[in-house]
This record gives sequence, C-alpha cells and structure tokens, in this order.
Amino acid sequence: MVKIKTAILTVSDSCARGGREDISGRTVKEILGKSGFEICDSKIVADDSEKIEEQLKYFSDDVGADVVITCGGTGLGPRDVTPEATNAVCEKIIPGLSEIIRVRGWQMTKSAVLSRGIAGIRGKTLIINLPGSTKGAKESLEIILDVLPHAVEMMLGSGH
Repeated sequence: MVKIKTAILTVSDSCARGGREDISGRTVKEILGKSGFEICDSKIVADDSEKIEEQLKYFSDDVGADVVITCGGTGLGPRDVTPEATNAVCEKIIPGLSEIIRVRGWQMTKSAVLSRGIAGIRGKTLIINLPGSTKGAKESLEIILDVLPHAVEMMLGSGH
C-alpha cells in the first residue's frame, strides 16, 4: 500500500494561544502513524472561519495532502465553526463518514450526537472533522480508520 499523505489541523483558541497542549492532535498523529499513514504536516489555528479555511486550502492545494484530519470546533459553542469552514472549501460532501462517527460514537458516549463534524472533498483531498476532545478524536478516528485507504483510492479514480 502506498502511504497516504496526511495533514492534521487542530482548531482551538486555547491551543493556538499556547494556553493548552494539543493532546488531541498528537493522539491523532500517533494513531495515523502506527497505521501506516505519512504525516506530512500539522498546524494549530484559532476557532476562526477564515483561518481554518486558509489552512484547509493550504493543506489541500499547496501541500497536496490526500487526507486532512481536523480536531476541534465541531460542537455547539458560538466559536465552533469548523464544519462551516470545511463546507466552504469542499466541492463534495461525504455524509456517511460523519454519520457513522456520530452513530457509533453515540454507542460509547451519548453526547457524540452533538458533534456537527462533516467530511468532504476539495480537489484530491479528503477532509474529515473530528471532535476536539482527546477521547472523541481517538474514538472517531478509530471508527473510520479502516475505510480511509479505500476512500482515498476511490477519490483518486481507482474504481469501487
């Protein structure tokens, strides 16, 4: 299997200010690395639509990541705007990934249904929003991890 080039974007005001350590992003990076994914870049941005969109475009258009995983900004708070920023930069939405994350997540933690994360495609990059909590990010990624290689193959034109 060819390594899947992956970037991680943590969306958190407190992490961006340096007031909190990015444990969720680090956990996602460890899981992906152990699963054979190539981590090409990772960044932290504040909960700001413009900054999130700018970073998603950079990872997709300039870095050429196959997959971008975001952590954070998917809740109900007034500054939680990651799904809207993701939607703004994607050409196609892939509802099944976020649906299964919420359904399976609900079986472990009832509040998982409150996550508004989405998944979509920008160019040749699959972008997936995960929750910001370490537990939520870990469990959500583990739910979809096995399907990601096939999703990337399909996205790049390799049949079903």
